[in-house]
Amino acid sequence: MLTRGIGAGAQFVLDRVVRFLSLTKIHPNVLTALGLVINIVAGVLFGGGHFVAAGLVVVGAGLFDMVDGRVARVTNQVTSFGAFFDSVLDRYSDMALYMGLLVYYARAERFFYVVLVALVMAGSVMVSYARARAESLIPSCKVGFLERPERVVLIIIGALFNRMAPVLWIIAVLSNITVVHRMIYTWQHTQEIASSR
Repeated sequence: MLTRGIGAGAQFVLDRVVRFLSLTKIHPNVLTALGLVINIVAGVLFGGGHFVAAGLVVVGAGLFDMVDGRVARVTNQVTSFGAFFDSVLDRYSDMALYMGLLVYYARAERFFYVVLVALVMAGSVMVSYARARAESLIPSCKVGFLERPERVVLIIIGALFNRMAPVLWIIAVLSNITVVHRMIYTWQHTQEIASSR
């Protein structure tokens, strides 16, 4: 009951934000670009060790991630390029956060965590790449748990509660498990396609 109420309240606020942005005539691609700029700010804050501030900024950036596509639909500005642009800038946004963490751990001379963040970066990129490449071969490949929204929520939790180390472990492990899951899923479906010919 409580979670349903929170969800309804969040949806109400989101709808009002989308309506307001639609009336401003701002282009959805501009909202996408603003999301990247805000994530770069968060990355700089991570690099300086200001984790709580960075987490709050990532929350703000997440708002732009949620509304750009909705504004595009409401204003009838949905395009193939817009979807492509959003996907590419999402990858840059991810990298901005991880680069900030790399800088932080490098400055603290914590080599192990530099390697861990590098593994997180690789896993995060490969989750998206595996899906994109798979969908050039099969109709859809949305399997696996750790999509971008889950990764962003985990980063926010790690930043706000000063639990970044365990969060990085979770992302490193689950993102790469997701990639393996997508590889197996794609292999199974390409085998089915090949056997049906």
